[in-house]
Amino acid sequence: MKDEYIEVKCFPIIQPIGKFYIGVISWKDLNKISFADQRRIEKGETNIENHFGIQRRLSTKRVKEIGEYVNFADATFPTSIILSVNSYDFDKNQRNIELSNLEYQGFNIPILKIRNDKNVALIIDGQHRIAGLKKLSDSIDFDLNVTIFIDMDIEDQAMVFATINKAQTKVNKSLVYDLFEFSKSRSPQKTCHNIAKLLNRNEGSPFKDKIKMLGNAEDPLETITQATFVESIIKYISKEPKIDRDRLKRGKKIKLLTGKDLIFRPFQNFFANDEDSKIARIIFNYFKAVELKWPDAWLKVDRGNILNRSTGFIALMRFLRDAYNSFNRTNEIISIEEFSSIFKNIDLKDTEFNPENFIPGSGGQVALYNKLKTFLVEL
Repeated sequence: MKDEYIEVKCFPIIQPIGKFYIGVISWKDLNKISFADQRRIEKGETNIENHFGIQRRLSTKRVKEIGEYVNFADATFPTSIILSVNSYDFDKNQRNIELSNLEYQGFNIPILKIRNDKNVALIIDGQHRIAGLKKLSDSIDFDLNVTIFIDMDIEDQAMVFATINKAQTKVNKSLVYDLFEFSKSRSPQKTCHNIAKLLNRNEGSPFKDKIKMLGNAEDPLETITQATFVESIIKYISKEPKIDRDRLKRGKKIKLLTGKDLIFRPFQNFFANDEDSKIARIIFNYFKAVELKWPDAWLKVDRGNILNRSTGFIALMRFLRDAYNSFNRTNEIISIEEFSSIFKNIDLKDTEFNPENFIPGSGGQVALYNKLKTFLVEL
């Protein structure tokens, strides 16, 4: 009898939809009993299409991301996995769930006994988290808070799923990066945020007041989002920023690069050696050279000017790696004058950075990058 049921201590909640229970269950137990009923179309004997299930298909990319995340030192799922359990399984002629009470210090604590068998608890919300947890190291305990509905009809299941997922608002990525400021440990994300903040504030910086620090422009001069800035730099610092952040949080070191890896990520060694200021200085010097070469295109925010917006900035950041590596001086700071020696060879006028020549978006970014690269002369 002990292994036949999984006991879940819980609390009853009453809301307009009815009564349900909030409890805690280990992910291993939940994995045994839970299943997802994905939305699908099946044809019956009369060739009529019938629609079944409520869940979207599993995203392998999302499951992979969660599988990595659950092994991080600060992994957490604070929101509930939502389940529906039918009280009786008529196919097997047995009860799926029983409710009893545990008396503790004068209080009655409800206990849900859920049959320890597969396909007992239908997942209404949380299938990606449960699938991702299958990548969890065996040495890690991971409890989950669950919301359990008993004998919930299909209409309510569908409406709860639709309401939760439709109401979710994607968080502004610039805000996400900004919140890394509160982190006590170093990370690629925090370093890039700090560089963005530094270059946006400092007098004389080519980025002075140009970065939308929370992704929302309060000034017409702010033409580059913080997310665009951070994501353009972080790829030169870390191949896997989330994993490197976890390594640093656990007190481990970041690998020093050599050869082709260092050419591909030229700032990783600076980051590994806690020399973030050198990364900031290189970016400052490079874009100061850009400003000196094309002062009107970089400083003016006229409509039709793409150089100081995402199209131009992303192309310039791609070209930064080529320009930096052309000096063959890895782990060194390249000066404004040295970067300027590259830009002086580029035959592009301020007025040419327009949507007619470089269409806003990825197409324009690639076109501008390729144009810049044709003028690069290795020194």
